[in-house]
Amino acid sequence: MDDEARQALAQMAMPRRPINFVPATSGEILKLGHITCRIMEDGSRTDNRIGSAEFTVPAGTSGPPAHWHEMHDETFLVTQGTIRFHAPDNTHIDAKVGDYVTVPIRAPHTFSNPFDVEAKFFNTYTPAFYIDYFKILAEVSKQDGMMSKEKNLEVMSRFATMPAKEMLEEMGKK
Repeated sequence: MDDEARQALAQMAMPRRPINFVPATSGEILKLGHITCRIMEDGSRTDNRIGSAEFTVPAGTSGPPAHWHEMHDETFLVTQGTIRFHAPDNTHIDAKVGDYVTVPIRAPHTFSNPFDVEAKFFNTYTPAFYIDYFKILAEVSKQDGMMSKEKNLEVMSRFATMPAKEMLEEMGKK
């Protein structure tokens, strides 16, 4: 850094942008069939650069239909139990407490909890727009009480998320 740049930085005023605190007992709660989603950052405080949510997945629960994202990356940090992450070619990873999974754009995936205990994970999205998928899905499932694969895929399609057809066939969900 040259002297001119140092001088410019030294004269900058410190910003006074607030930080966001989400207590453990707050956040917007959505019911997605049997799965509970607690939105912690919807992107409104990060200029949509990042969104985050906590998911509670009951024992013996299937996740969403296998899919891939064209417009956002996701991360998953398992905080309770074990979550099974499914990938193409009938492969999977059983992620336990403290394990971290990154799903980049165009990586086909889904998750489930085929185990006997409830599991939780912390999930991030960059950019944050995918949070609206969960809000719409909660509304759709509220209307008739079901979380069908077809409805899920239709809502996904609104967010540049495509069905992973080969994985759906492999998993017998087509």
